[in-house]
Amino acid sequence: MSFRRLLHWGPIAVLCIIKLITWSMVHLISMWWPPQTSIAATLHSITFLSLAALTLYFFLQSLLEGPGYVPKGWKPKDEEDVEFLQYCVICEGYKAPRSHHCKKCGRCILKMDHHCPWINCCVGHKNHGYFTIFLGFAVLGCFHASIVLVTCLYHGIHRVWYMYNGTGQEPIIYLTLTTLLLTLLATGMAVGVVLAVGALLYLQIRGILRNRTTIEDWIMEKAICRREEQGLNPFVYPYDLGWKWNLRAVLWGPRSDGLTWPLVEGCHEYDLTMEQKAQKVEKHVRSRLYVAVESYSGAWCPLISWPRAALRAPCSDESRLPLIPGDCVRATRRRRHWLFGEKLVEMSEASRGPRGWFPMEAAVPADTVKTKPD
Repeated sequence: MSFRRLLHWGPIAVLCIIKLITWSMVHLISMWWPPQTSIAATLHSITFLSLAALTLYFFLQSLLEGPGYVPKGWKPKDEEDVEFLQYCVICEGYKAPRSHHCKKCGRCILKMDHHCPWINCCVGHKNHGYFTIFLGFAVLGCFHASIVLVTCLYHGIHRVWYMYNGTGQEPIIYLTLTTLLLTLLATGMAVGVVLAVGALLYLQIRGILRNRTTIEDWIMEKAICRREEQGLNPFVYPYDLGWKWNLRAVLWGPRSDGLTWPLVEGCHEYDLTMEQKAQKVEKHVRSRLYVAVESYSGAWCPLISWPRAALRAPCSDESRLPLIPGDCVRATRRRRHWLFGEKLVEMSEASRGPRGWFPMEAAVPADTVKTKPD
């Protein structure tokens, strides 16, 4: 099953980028600083090839290892503890502490950080360390490649000038139209990786040092605001045991089983899950009921029906919620011209209806709808 993750545009794109940058570097280094000319040149080539190989290795490790899943039907040993946990109707079990359900993976993920399309699975308990190291080597390798490729492009473009006006010691770089275009593309890719992946690497390291996932960062922000508004004691994050322990636990130390975690002294095993439940109750109270008055197909860019909404679509990969007149939706989030909510359906209390974004103009608040007299 893990090898099937490779059959997706994300992993294929990453493999193509690695191949393109590696090919460009090998091709140009052979003219700019051939490895057979000196020990330093040999070490330079080995350094880049090592970074490329390690990037590929840890990329495949994070993809093939997977994030780790909560066993289907899981429940705590003490049945009285189920009151502290959320129930997942899809996995037919309770969500373990720090786990969340991923709609794309279709499973509850152990210590879920986020779903990454580049590895076609979630970043979670088992592959968090591999993923972070992959980001680190990718940034180092592409930073190295950016410097070399820009230098080689400069020498290649000014090759004729160096031939007539140089000292004769400058490297002569020959670029055909094809190799020039591929090198420009590789340079752009390398610089883009340094900037974009470098920012992601910073966020990952910051989270690891605090032993927080991206989702837990968001939970903590809401916990701070919620408790300040209600005049409650500040929430103590239960898993931050110091940056050294946090770093070791993710990258190279002994791992938890993903279901139970070492805790800060004085904290309870289910402190974070109870805070999550309290936030969801508050969100439900603050939500507003809407009734659909026009049909919405669920299109991501409904330019013809809803041009203003199409031009200001929410920057999110969350699903869209198709509607027909009369549908009732409990909206919990709002963006300009868009609402996010859950469609109310006749199901058991434990079940949830479909959720997603829909144009604000397609529905009106339920309390403004006039009911017909009997």
